[in-house]
Amino acid sequence: MAGITLHSLRLSFGQTRAVDGVDLQVPPGAFFALLGPSGCGKTSLLRLIAGLERPGSGSISIGAREVAGPGRFVEPGARGLGMVFQSYALWPHMTVAQNVAFGLNRLSAADRAARITEALQTVGLDGAAARRPHELSGGQRQRVALARSLASRPSLILLDEPLANLDAHLRQSMLAEFRRIHQSLGTTFVFVTHDQNEAMAIAGLVGVMDRGRMAQVAPPQELFDRPATPMVARFVGEGRTLPVTVTALAQGRATLRLGDHSVTLPGIAQPGPAWLCLRQRDLALSTTSAGLGAQVIDLRFERGDYILSVLPDAPDLTEPLEVRSPTPAAPGARVRLTLRSGWVMPRAGGAAETAPDCEPARPLERAQG
Repeated sequence: MAGITLHSLRLSFGQTRAVDGVDLQVPPGAFFALLGPSGCGKTSLLRLIAGLERPGSGSISIGAREVAGPGRFVEPGARGLGMVFQSYALWPHMTVAQNVAFGLNRLSAADRAARITEALQTVGLDGAAARRPHELSGGQRQRVALARSLASRPSLILLDEPLANLDAHLRQSMLAEFRRIHQSLGTTFVFVTHDQNEAMAIAGLVGVMDRGRMAQVAPPQELFDRPATPMVARFVGEGRTLPVTVTALAQGRATLRLGDHSVTLPGIAQPGPAWLCLRQRDLALSTTSAGLGAQVIDLRFERGDYILSVLPDAPDLTEPLEVRSPTPAAPGARVRLTLRSGWVMPRAGGAAETAPDCEPARPLERAQG
């Protein structure tokens, strides 16, 4: 097992700063997910850890060993890690066993055969050694790529969007397989994805990136319940961020004004302008005349309930909220909302942050030997 330490790490492609001063510590043996929208820098950060890119500045340590820093750069093959690409990168003319053996040429024939058997057994493909990649399903090819990484017995496994090419059913089964393998081996895993459900389901620790920076690193439940920034609040769990004014803060609870409604909720924002993060679970239709007034602007039927899109009666609120209801309400109808929970965070001023739409161009992947 090897942990990862990044200090003030930066990488630019021309005028685009893909990684912008990232500091990060991943404990040994962790299953760490790197999450964010396209263009946030997560794949660039993974490639820096792998040694497929050289940092412009900063340092990278794997375990106690610095592998990149001022005047120092350790090539990918000497970093003691395995990597699984989104494309699998399997040799089509080789058998499964030959693909898994790629990079084990320094071992004796007997040791190489033992490693192949061990790796294929670990991923549940011990009966497929003689088959070729075109004879396998997408999930099986993914397992071969993982077995190849495991065969070298690395202290660190990097997975770059490994489930992106699989259908929904296969993604779920491979998530369970990754969890099983991680638990059995204890190897440190770093899993890059843009899918929050994948990250939250598989990882014990999640880092959310935003425009090249690490916005927050926390366990999944903390990211969901206590986001550190508006971007994290919106990206994780499809939260809505509303501008509010905090009137008091005491013992981790903020009293705020939302329109003509006053409420006290968990939060960290000092008195003054703030953001309120709300999700469907935080709202309910009021059964009395109390609560925040709102107008229904749309509805849909989903999983046995009606989902109402409502616009609260509050200044500067132009983004609708969603609330679940057992009965429909026609667009234009007036309702009142009860805020059951939520999370209040600081607002520095200005609009909520946005993320770029696409990732900067980068060199093609190069295979590790």
